[in-house]
Amino acid sequence: MSAALAGPFLEARREESLAAALLLAVAMHVLLAVILTFGVRWQSRAPEVISVELWQPPPPPAPEVLPEPTKPPPVPEAKPEPRIEKPDIAIKVAPKPKPKPEVQPKPVAKAAPPKPDDRRAQLQLREELAREQQLLAAERERQAMKDQLARDAAAARFRAIATWVDKVRAKIRGNIVLPPDLKGNPEALFLVTQLPTGEVLQVRLVISSGHTAYDDAVLRAILKSSPLPKPDTSGLFERELKLTFRPRD
Repeated sequence: MSAALAGPFLEARREESLAAALLLAVAMHVLLAVILTFGVRWQSRAPEVISVELWQPPPPPAPEVLPEPTKPPPVPEAKPEPRIEKPDIAIKVAPKPKPKPEVQPKPVAKAAPPKPDDRRAQLQLREELAREQQLLAAERERQAMKDQLARDAAAARFRAIATWVDKVRAKIRGNIVLPPDLKGNPEALFLVTQLPTGEVLQVRLVISSGHTAYDDAVLRAILKSSPLPKPDTSGLFERELKLTFRPRD
């Protein structure tokens, strides 16, 4: 009974399944046809063009490369030239012809320039020499006059001093007391130091007469005669006087 029931039921289910599958297959084909149709139409439209500008900053400038200094080309070393040895065989060389001496024209003797008239120059030279001789003669004459005047002045001064010294010596001689045993005429030299007023400061015996009593007598006379006579002019005064004394003068 179950087998009888199952038979018709299974067949009915198979028919329903088959119909549904057919319908589904038809629907899928229709859908595929629609998709293909719209797809072809969509692809047949021209695609829209979109332009895109790409920008980026320019690359930095390349660093400047300085050219390397060129080195001077190396100087080639001088190679010694190969020495070519001369063959021992002497080659006779033909003598060169002697050059002919050139005939030079004789120089024409030029006339000597006329000598300048030097009589005027000689005359000027003689005049200059004469003037120089006159100047020298005048200078010698002036110098001789100056020397003579100096000698005259010295002589006059010497005479004036001698006169003054004679006065001093005469005053001192008047105060000398000669010793009784004095013999001969001995000479004594004294150095007298005085003031401009004639006052005697110091008396020194320079050369003795050899008679002590006479030397002492003169020394006492000099001191006694102070102040001594003064010269006629102050320019003749001398601080030190050298006085000589002899008993018989």
